[in-house]
Amino acid sequence: MSSHRRLTPEEARAWARVARSVKPIGPKAEDLTEFIEALEHGEPVVRRAASVPRPATAKPAPPKSPSPSPPQNRGNEKRVRRGKLELAGRFDLHGHTQSSASSALPDFLKRKQAEGARCVLVITGKGRGGEGVLRRNFLRWLEEPAARDIISGYSEAHPKHGGSGAWYVFLKRPADEA
Repeated sequence: MSSHRRLTPEEARAWARVARSVKPIGPKAEDLTEFIEALEHGEPVVRRAASVPRPATAKPAPPKSPSPSPPQNRGNEKRVRRGKLELAGRFDLHGHTQSSASSALPDFLKRKQAEGARCVLVITGKGRGGEGVLRRNFLRWLEEPAARDIISGYSEAHPKHGGSGAWYVFLKRPADEA
């Protein structure tokens, strides 16, 4: 909360003592001296805008390739959740390191797509406090070209399939079938 009242002479003297005992990290010493003198004499203090160098204009980020999104046809997602559409496979990331999981996941998805699968379950686990490394990186791995080209979307799993520790991954039809 900030007050717009002026400092009393006692407050100005106290502030001047404090200001002298502190080494400034921002404004130049001359500016601080002027400030202290103004406070001691009870004059109103006018703040000057600090001259901050402007950052160089950054290059615009390259356009991001479209990342997988939740399935466009929510009907299939609902069918999986209700148990009316079979899961074509399960892939459990427990026991994997980040590097082994990031390479094994696209291989699994490609294999299942070649078998004609439309939906698979990927179990990441929740991790400690719901912030597991594999769970956190899973969506990033789906955005990598190896996986992005074969999936149409994803959705967090129903509690009976693992809830927030698992994902439904919806696969595109293989190129030769489309």
